[in-house]
Amino acid sequence: MKRMCMCVVCAAVAALLSWFVLCGSWLSSISAQEKGASGPSSVSFIRDVAPILKENCFACHDAKKKSGKYDMTTFEKLMAGGVNGEAVIPGKPEESELYTLMVSQEERRMPPRDKGEAVPASKAEVVKRWIAEGAKLDAGIAPGADLSKELRVRWQPPRPPEAYPYPALVNAVAFAPDGKHLVTSGYHELLVWEWESGRLVRRLRTRSERTYGLVFLPDGKLVAAGGRPGQEGDVRAYRWDGPGMEKGGVVYLDGVEDGRVLVKHLFDTEDAVLCVAATGDGKWLAAGGCDRSVRVFDLSRGVEQAELVQTVENHADWVLGCALTADGQYLLTASRDKTAKVWDLKARESVVTFPEHQNIVYGVAVKPDGSAGYSVGADRQLRVWNPKGEGKQVSSSGGHTDEVYKVAINGAGTHLATGGADRSVRLWDVSGKGKVATVRQWGGLSDHVFAVAFSADGRHVAAGCYDGTVAVWKTGDGSLVRQWNATPGLKGGSGAPVKK
Repeated sequence: MKRMCMCVVCAAVAALLSWFVLCGSWLSSISAQEKGASGPSSVSFIRDVAPILKENCFACHDAKKKSGKYDMTTFEKLMAGGVNGEAVIPGKPEESELYTLMVSQEERRMPPRDKGEAVPASKAEVVKRWIAEGAKLDAGIAPGADLSKELRVRWQPPRPPEAYPYPALVNAVAFAPDGKHLVTSGYHELLVWEWESGRLVRRLRTRSERTYGLVFLPDGKLVAAGGRPGQEGDVRAYRWDGPGMEKGGVVYLDGVEDGRVLVKHLFDTEDAVLCVAATGDGKWLAAGGCDRSVRVFDLSRGVEQAELVQTVENHADWVLGCALTADGQYLLTASRDKTAKVWDLKARESVVTFPEHQNIVYGVAVKPDGSAGYSVGADRQLRVWNPKGEGKQVSSSGGHTDEVYKVAINGAGTHLATGGADRSVRLWDVSGKGKVATVRQWGGLSDHVFAVAFSADGRHVAAGCYDGTVAVWKTGDGSLVRQWNATPGLKGGSGAPVKK
């Protein structure tokens, strides 16, 4: 009896011990799961690391510059290293120069001390963790894939704010062909106004954070050039006057996801596209920007069937302005490299370099027949020159008291409008051969003028400013038609827009 009791007790104790072991294992498992859930997740190369490299490294280590013979624009090349060997040693961040140079306190640092600020400590720590975890590439991404493109396709643009907290920087303005509407640039959107009343009637969402250039085609479609500075650039064509969602008397259009609004995505680049121009008949389109090139499209079958026919690389720095002769033969460009140039699109060669500004050339225009070229820049001058032959200067005109950012020509080729840092717009008569005469100056603006445009009939000029101000004047008598702040929902104009 005692023997039996002892066996039962032993069995009970054994069962109880087993239960404690199982319970302990289960609790340990739960504890580990909870710890993993609350602890940091593994670092993703494409989500977490690649954006840091693009922001801090690609400027010197892209496919063109390859500083130190190190191209970091693909995972494969990043891991291969440069002249100093492999910069990433998986599992060993303290032996990986990709990380150690980011946090270096010595003279040698990346980015170099003379090129910018150090990588923020929090971002350097992300790179360190990624290397410590084995420096792995995300599944589904090819080692040789262009990282800039991979980042672009994954990025989703935000919705524009219903009411802006700061004034909208107006980089571009354009009169619609109907003569009733004016389009201005906003934050991730284009804004359509009835310019005689200053009433907002349409808001068209865009992928571009900033739009730098606008041009209407004869069929009424609107082409916009822009991007996210230092991140990406693109040129897209929109149907701006179609049906959309109406709210509070304003029609909302989605140019990102709605194929009825976005009719053509012409191209994208790794930095902003700063200018766009088209011939009056709408058969040719040109756009250039921070990649120092200008892409030229044949639109003879419509913008939906646009064909890229040339990529012109004729400058050593950003292309800030472009213009086409009416026949589409000559392309005029303005650049940060302190020159204006002419490219013969038929001969596919550079024919003129105009260096007289000796400073940044911000804008360029041309008479429709190509008989005269006009350029403006940091030297505060409007210069007239021959875009054919030797490209000699015909005349130079002052008047602006600070840098001149924009120049526009009317459809007839008889008048120019210029605007710039002196917060004024000037109207010039260029109807005479080689002659320039100031017609009038419009002042009273509260900030730098970043955009100017003529209406299709040439009877009005519009200007857009850094602080969101937009003004429209009559060219005939110079009277002001309307001036307003083109910033939706702005209360009192408080705050500050982005840095100039």
